[in-house]
Amino acid sequence: MGRKIKKQGKEARHEVRVNRRIRAREVRVIDPDGKQLGIISLDDALNTAMEMDLDLVEVATKSDPPVCRIMDYGKFKYEQSKKSQESRKKQVTIHLKEIKLRPKTDEHDFQFKVRHMEQFLKEGNKVKVSMIFRGREIMHSDIGEKILNRVIDFTKECGVVEQAPRREGRAMNMILAPIQSAKSRSSAD
Repeated sequence: MGRKIKKQGKEARHEVRVNRRIRAREVRVIDPDGKQLGIISLDDALNTAMEMDLDLVEVATKSDPPVCRIMDYGKFKYEQSKKSQESRKKQVTIHLKEIKLRPKTDEHDFQFKVRHMEQFLKEGNKVKVSMIFRGREIMHSDIGEKILNRVIDFTKECGVVEQAPRREGRAMNMILAPIQSAKSRSSAD
């Protein structure tokens, strides 16, 4: 029978070695103030860290000998988690919302869906507008294109065309993006 191999998560692969988990015989040690204490044996480095009532943490594993820093490991982990939470708070996610239309969509339904598109664009989301053709409607794709052009006219105050109307099988699709994201893209170029 074959052995089952456990897959390790990202945390396990990037685990920081602390105190007795450090494998090197000699390490380059940096004290809590940032001063280098030089290359010393692992036992001496651990004793120095214990005297200061702190942990010996391996910072640079690839260097020869590895670089270790004397610090409070619990406080270090706490600060790292706070930094990652702050970076997640600042991230902006843009969702792609989809609105489906048909060539025979009534005027009231059209206005209702355009209001929803404007609302999505003002919230900062992109909108995919799909014109679905059924049966013989595919022969009159020009009607669908006129309706999509009307959508562009109605939403030009809060959105811009990111992808022009394009026919894909029995559907015609276009993507509208909010104006502020279009401005930020053009300033980045």
